[in-house]
Amino acid sequence: MNNKTTPNMTNISVLLVDDHTIVRQGLKALLNAEKNITIAGEAQTGREAVELATQLRPAVIIMDLAMPRLNGAEATRQILKTLPSARVIVLSTYGDDEHVQQALAAGAAAYLLKQTAAEDVVDAIREVIKGNAYFSPAIAKRLREQTVQAGDTPRTPDVELTQREAEVLQLIAEGYANKQIAAELNLSVKTVEKHRQQVMQKLNIHNIAGLVRHAAAKGIIEANMAGVPTN
Repeated sequence: MNNKTTPNMTNISVLLVDDHTIVRQGLKALLNAEKNITIAGEAQTGREAVELATQLRPAVIIMDLAMPRLNGAEATRQILKTLPSARVIVLSTYGDDEHVQQALAAGAAAYLLKQTAAEDVVDAIREVIKGNAYFSPAIAKRLREQTVQAGDTPRTPDVELTQREAEVLQLIAEGYANKQIAAELNLSVKTVEKHRQQVMQKLNIHNIAGLVRHAAAKGIIEANMAGVPTN
């Protein structure tokens, strides 16, 4: 049996991932009005998204970036590792270069701003199913400008954390103690402590407050979630 999804012929199954119920409800109402789009399921955390994507095997995942327990970029990376045929559409309030590049590096096929999602999300689903990329107009314009200017100044590469280090960093930033992190990730406390030390060494940050600020600045957690002031 051929599981390949073809636009306008086959039903497109969509997994909605957002920790805000009202956002999921709005998307569901919008997509339910479309003839060949079906909501396969909903997830409220990044970790739940990975589990449901593996279980339900949706054609498209609409993914918020700032998610509890596992951020959207890391969840995207893990989903595409086990389900490479899926297409991830990131839906975020963040429109800056840092977050867009983070999502694209994780393998997202589209990036939409929540402010204009109602206008773009259906078109985005139909485009990514065809194998195309899709961006909110403001982001698409900026990406075009950056392509023209590319090569002038080399970018300094970000510090690369392993998948497990990224998970530990997020849970530390969300206020989990070592024992809680160990239970969440099915690791020993000693292993968690080792990952914690490696994260601090790689980032050159040696206190919890610094790690929380780093996680908030990178969009790994929402700033207000950890009490970090926003500008």
